[in-house]
Amino acid sequence: MSRPLQIRMGGYGPATTGFSRALKMIGDRLVAEFGDEVDVKYVWNIMDLGYRAEDILWLVEHGLLTLGYQSSSYLTDRVPELGVVDLPFLFETNGEAREAMDGRLGEILARKIEDRVNHRILGYFENGFRQISNRLRPIHTPADMAGMRIRVLPSKVQARTFELLGAVPLRLDLTEAIAMIKAGTLDAQENPFANTVTYGVHKFHRFHAITNHFYVSRPIFLHRTAFDAWPIRLQQVMREAVRAAVLFQRELAVVEDEEAHAAIKNQGCEITALTADQHQAFAAAVKPIYGDARQVYPAEISDLLPRRI
Repeated sequence: MSRPLQIRMGGYGPATTGFSRALKMIGDRLVAEFGDEVDVKYVWNIMDLGYRAEDILWLVEHGLLTLGYQSSSYLTDRVPELGVVDLPFLFETNGEAREAMDGRLGEILARKIEDRVNHRILGYFENGFRQISNRLRPIHTPADMAGMRIRVLPSKVQARTFELLGAVPLRLDLTEAIAMIKAGTLDAQENPFANTVTYGVHKFHRFHAITNHFYVSRPIFLHRTAFDAWPIRLQQVMREAVRAAVLFQRELAVVEDEEAHAAIKNQGCEITALTADQHQAFAAAVKPIYGDARQVYPAEISDLLPRRI
């Protein structure tokens, strides 16, 4: 490498988030190994530059950024198989979900993405279990969601889930959702607590329910054309750095969830923890989506799920 190899890593959150800190960890490892042979720079939050959160997909695909991350749901239009991990109440614990995404299921889904998008998938950050916040009322049962306008990720599975719960799902980019929440024109949203606090939603939504309805991963993807042209040693170090960063980010995610829970309470919001019976009522309400899934996802994927479909 006669001139420094340019590596640009980006995300859509402040530099203080676990995702951004994990990117910095990756960059630091590359610099420690290769010194001035690489030139690593960061765009912590592309939304600060006027981009939508979903734009990170094409920014990496076309090489404007070298590496990025994004919730897998954003790719389901192009890679329908990814919808399988959007199924509600699919995982019961972080450990169960991590094992699946780090194992054969994650490998197959990574290959499905690479078949259709100019990305090289090196691992999965943890966005974690998602909870519901809203400005209208506490949520204890699906009936409490009747007619509630809720922002969902760009996933048909997620939209169908909330239809079954009686809500009105709206597919919106994060930038649109934040603007509507601030304007009071969006009733509800669903996110891990850490995201809810990072984007300031708890300042506008009083009611929060711990539903754990989805577990969402964020694939870590590189511009495949660039990555595949790198020297083999650089590819190896990047893979090793990503593996270490995933473990680091997941540890931070647990702490961030606890801190966000406290921040929401300190804001004066109400947090409802569903009872076992209430949680079962939600799972029962969305059961029809599993019947649909049997017709959609091949056995090579469905047989790897912790919950049979």
